[in-house]
Amino acid sequence: MKVLPVLMSTLESCLRRPGLFPTGQHLRLSTALLKASALELAILAGHLFLYPSGIRQEQPSPAQAPAPAPAPRERMQPVRLPSATAERPVVLLHGFIDNRSVFVLLRRALAKEGRQHLTSLNYSPLTCDIRGAAERLGRHVEEICARTGQPVVDIVGHSLGGLIARYYVQRLGGDIRVRTLVTLGSPHGGTRVVPLMSAHPIVRQMRPGSDVIEELREPAPHSRTRFVCFWSDLDTVMSPPETACVDHPDLLAHNIQVTGIGHLALPVHPAVAAAIRQAIDAEEAITSATGPAAVVA
Repeated sequence: MKVLPVLMSTLESCLRRPGLFPTGQHLRLSTALLKASALELAILAGHLFLYPSGIRQEQPSPAQAPAPAPAPRERMQPVRLPSATAERPVVLLHGFIDNRSVFVLLRRALAKEGRQHLTSLNYSPLTCDIRGAAERLGRHVEEICARTGQPVVDIVGHSLGGLIARYYVQRLGGDIRVRTLVTLGSPHGGTRVVPLMSAHPIVRQMRPGSDVIEELREPAPHSRTRFVCFWSDLDTVMSPPETACVDHPDLLAHNIQVTGIGHLALPVHPAVAAAIRQAIDAEEAITSATGPAAVVA
C-alpha cells in the first residue's frame, strides 16, 4: 500500500514548516499537522493489519435460488421488474498500491444507514496505466448493472481510485452509468509529491501536465455525472492540497474542504463518511461550486 508515499510526504511537509519552535499561527498549524500525522500513523497501523484481508478480489453475492412455481392465481399477476427508484449500487475503488480493505469502516457506515448494494473492485498493484484500469472499472460497472437490474451506480474513489473513476466517466462514456462520483483526496490536477516515485508509470500519469491530466482538461459537454470531491488542507500526498479539487467548466462539481485530517483518514473518518452518505443520497442537482462548504473532522 502507500506506506512510503505517506511517510515521505509527511516528512517533507514537516520539514517545510518554518522554525523548530514556531509561534502564533505557525504553532497552531504545526500542532494540527502533528495531530493529523499521529492519526495517519494510527490508521496506517490498522490498515497494515487489515491489508491481507483485502488482497483477494471481492466475490459477488451468490445468486438467489429460483423462486418456486407460482400458484395458479399468482400466475395472473404481472411480473415486477426492478424499480427505477430502488437503491443504487455503490462501487468503492481504492488508491495506489492499496486494496479494498481501506474501505472497511466506510462500508460499515454505509451499510448501517441501509445501503446493501456495496461492492469493491481491486485493481492490481502492478497496474501501470490509468486508462486500462478505467476500462476494467467500466466492465465491472456493466456487470453490476446487469446483476442488480439498476441502470446507474454511485462510485466512491480514494486517491488514485477517484482519478481512475473520473477517467472512466469523462473519457470512456461512463457518465451514462455513474450518477454521483465521490472522490477522496484524488489528484485531479496532478500531484508533485515524492518526485523519486516518478519511476513508476502510473505515478507519472498522476503528475501535473501528464497526458492523462491533460486529457481530463479537454471539453466534456453534456456530462451527466455529479462530482463531489473531498480535499483536506493537511493532505500531504496531494501537493498542493487543492489539486484534489475538480475545476472544469463542463462538469457539475462540488469541492468540499475537510480540515484537520490527512490522506489516509479521508475514507475512515466518521464526519467524512456522514458527508459521503449525504452526497450519494442527495436527489437534487449539484451546481458547480468550489466555495465555503467544508467538513470539520
